[in-house]
Amino acid sequence: MSKCEQCIVREFSSLKALNKDELVKLADCKTSRIIKKGEVIFEEGENVNGIFCIKDGVCKLSKLSPNGKDQIVKLVSKGELLGQRSLISDEPVNLSAVALEDMEVCFIPKTEVMGFFDKNNQFSMNVMKVICGDLKEADGHMVDMAQKTVKERLAETLLYLQATFGINEDNSLKVQLSREELASMIGTATESCIRLLSDFKKLGLIELTGKKITLIDINKLKRIAE
Repeated sequence: MSKCEQCIVREFSSLKALNKDELVKLADCKTSRIIKKGEVIFEEGENVNGIFCIKDGVCKLSKLSPNGKDQIVKLVSKGELLGQRSLISDEPVNLSAVALEDMEVCFIPKTEVMGFFDKNNQFSMNVMKVICGDLKEADGHMVDMAQKTVKERLAETLLYLQATFGINEDNSLKVQLSREELASMIGTATESCIRLLSDFKKLGLIELTGKKITLIDINKLKRIAE
């Protein structure tokens, strides 16, 4: 089990505000585990009683809609924390988290995190800033869903996936989503998403190889997304 004070990913989250003594205390109480692709980290409505720090990998946060379909709200990657909002509001989590690839995560119990809130003002402020950022992002997503076409949302999402998570050696998107997951992100039916991807390929905007997607014409995709 690695020591928190030596873990570089803490620098990307609210944990960067903790001092050495607090990080040593954190290392003593945390538990680390490997989560396989497709495995559930927590489910909507569950009482998590702590936060998860993502050391490696990517997961999707989704919410079950009234018609029984999963709506992907956000993708979360290395260095980010899960469960901060439900911890502060003292409520069950309102989203489900599922690994999109093999992950390594650390779980920090609620009692320890709340102790940092009481004693470290900068940590508290960092957590609040993250939650405010999530709300701002949710507002932007809501406007996009209401005002942009599915075609525009698909172009925007493909650009986001490349800019945020990078590409493989063959230039394909690093994060591989199923067609159903991609459709969930842009708020459309899977069939519509498949048809649009095919249209993008015919226009020379992307290349499709199985589940792999490679962006070919970034500038045209940006113009569509605007």
